[in-house]
Amino acid sequence: MSTFVEMLTSPLMQRALVAALVVGLAAPVVGTYLVQRRLSLLGDGVGHVALVGVAAGWLVGSAMSLTPHDALAIPGAVVAAVIGAVVIDVVRSRGRTSGDVALALLFYGGIAGGVLLIGLAGGTTANLMGYLFGSIATVSGGDVLTIAVLGAVVLAIGLGLRPALFAVSQDEEFALSLGLPVRVLNLVIAVVAALTVTVSMRVVGLLLVSAIMIVPVAVAQQVAPSFRSTMSIAMVVGVLVCVSGLVITYYHQLSPGAVIVCLAIAVYAGVAAVGPWLRRRRAEHADPHPDLPDDVLMTPPAGDRT
Repeated sequence: MSTFVEMLTSPLMQRALVAALVVGLAAPVVGTYLVQRRLSLLGDGVGHVALVGVAAGWLVGSAMSLTPHDALAIPGAVVAAVIGAVVIDVVRSRGRTSGDVALALLFYGGIAGGVLLIGLAGGTTANLMGYLFGSIATVSGGDVLTIAVLGAVVLAIGLGLRPALFAVSQDEEFALSLGLPVRVLNLVIAVVAALTVTVSMRVVGLLLVSAIMIVPVAVAQQVAPSFRSTMSIAMVVGVLVCVSGLVITYYHQLSPGAVIVCLAIAVYAGVAAVGPWLRRRRAEHADPHPDLPDDVLMTPPAGDRT
């Protein structure tokens, strides 16, 4: 009991738990849209590109003799991730056969360039591993403030624009028929995904950030009847696995990102095992004339699609 109290009163763990709470809430919100759009690996690609921004921020901080040298890591990651997300969306929207090759060059060039720049800036393997797989020891007070602000932006956009973003994610042609600015909304999703990557990198790491965006959504899809409930359940799962993962790493010297992702996958396996039974139970007790939620009413009838 005393050890648990010590954990809660530790400034390091207080900062890490706040960051984990923000990540657990924000990442599944964006992940719900990505899963709906069949872009589950977008976060992974943006994470590769964000490493270049981290390294560039580190290099500039080192040149300016800032303490710590990685004080500009998150701002650098934000810039690189946003640029990378926009480029990825542009390549995807063109739909050319060379798009996969271009994205592969962007992904692998990003991580290779990031590793190279961090080495030039004097970073160590431990520093690199902290960014790639997460490290609670790297979460400073300034990082918590930045994460909280970016997380609030992600939640405000992801929840505030949910009807429009759902329409675009579900059917772009239908969204166009409603007069929605589809191109702008596509870019909004890409930019919000980039912000989510930078919010999450301190907790789960750039290589595992896509998992915390996607796996809680996959868990929610096993039991949720609608888009809105999927997002809500995914947020609950995200918070639980992020906070639980950090608590485990307080008692055991393990990578927080790896623990969090393994917990999320374990939850998915458990829910997937009982999911069919839960769906049957829900079907047996379902109202034959339910009031459809807004996110279902937005879906066009099958006959209206081209």
